[in-house]
Parts: sequence; structure tokens; C-alpha cells
Amino acid sequence: MGNCLSSQSADDLSLLNEAEGASLPGEPPPPYQERVQEPVYHPTPSQTRLATQLTEEEQVRIAQRIGLIQHLPRGIFNPSDKKIKECVICMLDFEYGDPIRFLPCMHIYHMDCIDAWLMRSFTCPSCMEPVDAALLSSYETN
Repeated sequence: MGNCLSSQSADDLSLLNEAEGASLPGEPPPPYQERVQEPVYHPTPSQTRLATQLTEEEQVRIAQRIGLIQHLPRGIFNPSDKKIKECVICMLDFEYGDPIRFLPCMHIYHMDCIDAWLMRSFTCPSCMEPVDAALLSSYETN
């Protein structure tokens, strides 16, 4: 039987040292560098693209969507006045003090859950009512 696993050859060490970001023997390892992830957006529910890959028209549409989301009312969950017990997006129970967002159809969700949902699809996950149409009609009546 050979001793192929018992010792390292000079070739093995050179391969390790030539690897990107590797340090030489006796030197400390390179500092840890966290990769900054570029935001991912959904120009349509079926498409996912990095922010740098969006067209100018898609960037405008996404900015408008973010603006509409920010106009939706928000609050803090108080179990005494809500009959709803869980967020249907993440399926976790609401806890006292959780930030929530109200949709025009009066359904409530965790703010982080519904904001991410609305970036993909501008419909209520429970009743499928279009959120943007309800928002725009509420602006017209005011």
C-alpha cells in the first residue's frame, strides 16, 4: 500500500500558497473580508435581478413601489385589540411590540414580511386584492 496520504509534497504546499488570498508559511492569514451583497430586486414577480442590472424604467418603477409601501400605515402589535394571531407570510405568531403594517384590505402582517412580499407582488397575500389600486383610490378621494 502506498503512503499517498501520510505526507505532503512540495507540490501540495505550492498549490495552497498559490490560491487566491492565501498566506505564505509563517505569515498570518489574510484579514477576513466580508463580501458586500448587492441588493436584489424583482422588476416582475417572476424576475430577479441585481440593482446594477435594472433598466432606468425598472428603477423608476421600483422607486415608486417603495414609495407606495412607505405610505401604508404601520403600527405595533398589541394582542388585546387584534383577533389575528399569526403572520400568514412567515407563519410565526405575532408578539407584543412586533412592528406591523396594515394593508388597505385591513389585513396585517409583520412589517419586514409584507414589505418584502410587496416588492415582488403588489397584492395582499390573504385576499389577493391589488394593494396599489386601493392606495391610488384612497389618494383620489382625499
